Amino acid sequence: MKLRHILAASLAISAMITAPVLTPASADQNKIGFVYVGPVADFGYNMSMDLGRIYLEEQIEGIETSSFENIPESAEVEQVMERLVQSGHGIIFATSYGYLDYAISLGKKYPDVTFLHAGGLKTSENVGTYWADSDDGMYLAGVVAGSKSESGKLGFVGAFQIPQLFRSINAFTLGAQSVNPDATVTVVWTGGWWEPQKEAEAVNAFADEGIDVIAEQVDSPITIAQTAEKRGVFVIGKDVNIMDRAPAAWLTGVSWNWGPMMKQMVDEIHAGTWESSHVRSDLAGGAAVFDPFGEAVAEATQTKVLALKDDIISGSKNIWEGPILSQDGTEVAAAGVALDMDAVETMDFLVKGVVGSTN
Repeated sequence: MKLRHILAASLAISAMITAPVLTPASADQNKIGFVYVGPVADFGYNMSMDLGRIYLEEQIEGIETSSFENIPESAEVEQVMERLVQSGHGIIFATSYGYLDYAISLGKKYPDVTFLHAGGLKTSENVGTYWADSDDGMYLAGVVAGSKSESGKLGFVGAFQIPQLFRSINAFTLGAQSVNPDATVTVVWTGGWWEPQKEAEAVNAFADEGIDVIAEQVDSPITIAQTAEKRGVFVIGKDVNIMDRAPAAWLTGVSWNWGPMMKQMVDEIHAGTWESSHVRSDLAGGAAVFDPFGEAVAEATQTKVLALKDDIISGSKNIWEGPILSQDGTEVAAAGVALDMDAVETMDFLVKGVVGSTN
């Protein structure tokens, strides 16, 4: 598996909190804890992370894993991670975007514990980040959506206005506009990772407006996919392949494959070679997976998208290469110039053709 280790300087964090420090003997690196923001059985993001945990148990002898689910991105997660530390866990996977500052804080208190956080650009000596970039897959899904849509009006249901969501929306939009320059993407924000009622309401509102393909990035794609199927519109999946849950609506999706990435980091910790860094993989590295096509996707579209996928994996196509314009027409990437990692991971704008707010 190909991983890009991008070392980053640690950012300034709040002053050291005085607290007891575990001895090396207390922090058992064979005890690995996982913390999830939602339920493991969501058939989405949290399930994908738990599949990574299961992969570790299958691939590494002698380890013991523990997990907590439905832990909000608040001080509560710090209490849960501290509980894991106090019970001897030497490695903790903090799997949700809003856990990072709490992981940094606990990392200072417990220097013999390694904290691995999903995404973000903050590190410290014993806190690193990992992420699988799904942007390429979302671009390809956008090409599928733009090719399938009869109205040219697409929808996107998002949880929070954060860089990871802006990236997905923008990649999806750029992909759709590559086959239909007039395509628009209307975004509805639910304000939560798990909001089934709001998600269903958004899909119904989209269908009422003539939007015929809907993408999403919330914790579970189930409600959105099944509501879309009932309304006779199409859906792009995310996080876990749920093609069989809404087959009539399914076009394609982007799934996560966290296990090999997690194993490499744990192996390095066990070998004493791990260093705090930003570990990244992508479609080419195998940590992001472009899902199978649904029956509604034309063969010609499938052929075109798979060829484009090959170009992305080979490096001959960079989806973040300009020209890229923001909603108000401001140029954010000139023709032939690609956004770098920092610009992508701190993305705070929506591209031209997106209808929705960034705050």
